[in-house]
Amino acid sequence: MRKSYFLLMLIIVVGTAALFAPQLNFSLNWGLTATLLVILAIVAFFFEFEAAAISSKEIALVAMLGTISAVARVPFAAIPNLQPCTYLIICAGYVFGPVAGFMVGAITALVSNFFLGQGPWTPYQMFAWGLAGVSAAYIRQLNLGRAGLIIFGALWGYLYGWIVNTWFWLSFIYPLTLKTFLLYQLNSLWFDTLHATGNALFLGLFGVKTIAILERFRQRFNWGLLDTTHPPRWETRQQS
Repeated sequence: MRKSYFLLMLIIVVGTAALFAPQLNFSLNWGLTATLLVILAIVAFFFEFEAAAISSKEIALVAMLGTISAVARVPFAAIPNLQPCTYLIICAGYVFGPVAGFMVGAITALVSNFFLGQGPWTPYQMFAWGLAGVSAAYIRQLNLGRAGLIIFGALWGYLYGWIVNTWFWLSFIYPLTLKTFLLYQLNSLWFDTLHATGNALFLGLFGVKTIAILERFRQRFNWGLLDTTHPPRWETRQQS
């Protein structure tokens, strides 16, 4: 059995146990439980990439993209929630597939936080950016074009904030109710809007060109982690 499958079953078991624990009068630290589930999911993706990568070139390329994305994040740390790395993670997942997209996102958070500060928020940032890369792989088949990429990037500005905010809500807010959850999410709305605006700007200006550059690398390495039988519209126009 692949290690990633074993971790997936472990996630299901832990999640089910956490769901029924209150019914059995067991008290849980929900912040710690959620963190454990997130870490297990991240490790599962790392094992999945280990099994999926067929050459050292693929591993090196993903590591390089993750490092470039992390380095791009650091200089913008002084500007509230302007994250150029998100656009690059989306482009990487769009071209190289869900597993590679997750890896680039996870590496981005892990490496950049060595400069910006590690903490209990790091696994959630790895998970959130990783999911951005995963989901980007699937919108490729929709042929959304530049406008679709802009909307997708803006959406992930809010989704990223929602995931990271959930960690803080589970760990430090009491009581854990729908009201406190919504109030905390709304409290950071302006901050997430800055992230969404930056994503839309970067993807609008550089998204198509970045994807075209990464496509050349994919073709050169004969990348096999993504079904590319349905190229994006702008790629089709260039070929015709």
